[in-house]
Amino acid sequence: MIGVFDSGYGGLTVLKPFLKKLPQYDYMYLGDNARTPYGPRGAETVKAYSQEAVEYLFEQGASLVIIACNTASALALRHLQQKYTDKKILGVLFPLVEKAAQSTNSKKVAIVGSKGTISSKAYDKEIAKLDSEIKVYSQACPLLVPLIEEHWHHKPEALSILKKYLKSIKSYNCDTLILGCTHYPLMYKHFKRYMGKNVQVLDSGEIVADSLQDYLQRHPEIEKLLTQNGERKYLTTDCPDAFKNFANRELKLNIKEVQTIKLWS
Repeated sequence: MIGVFDSGYGGLTVLKPFLKKLPQYDYMYLGDNARTPYGPRGAETVKAYSQEAVEYLFEQGASLVIIACNTASALALRHLQQKYTDKKILGVLFPLVEKAAQSTNSKKVAIVGSKGTISSKAYDKEIAKLDSEIKVYSQACPLLVPLIEEHWHHKPEALSILKKYLKSIKSYNCDTLILGCTHYPLMYKHFKRYMGKNVQVLDSGEIVADSLQDYLQRHPEIEKLLTQNGERKYLTTDCPDAFKNFANRELKLNIKEVQTIKLWS
């Protein structure tokens, strides 16, 4: 089984391409909706919350865990990989970094994300490792996630806020934009329109799905551990009806059942 963890709903934009590209595997998705958002929280808190979620997924039988949350990938992934050296834990950050480094011609890459992701400079550091000549420009967009979760992301007020967030980014004439938050693909067409035709807006879900497929092809010893019954289980730490409504309305996942769990004592 592949475990997919996110701080809430956003990671469903990562899970959906998994289900399309690699439908044969069993998946367990866990959204920590009771404690979302992770973006404004301190690094140690994000590490603690992420550790609880990852441990739970391994206890449920996951052979591989994908941390779909950008904030958790930025602040907790390395900590978790070092703590669980006998387990396989992957994040969403590096596939996007790799794609951005390959895609940019101007050597100017922009990143938008939560306050936690942007302040961590995790994307900046990883891009520098691949190509030190690339200049990185970042912008935190903290108001977008609550607007998306309230289904306001297509309203004029949300689009006005998005335009203001992107104003400074556009002034740097970057040719590649990383959507460093799993909620943002739900506003993909608006990011694309405001950034203009000369800017590549990276589709994070598709990129991570391609990366996972490649990873499993390169690591048959991991792939053979994964059960292949096409089962899907959805877990949340908060309201299951709200989770199901969001998933079905925004991502058309046609989820029938969501289980509520508790990660803390």
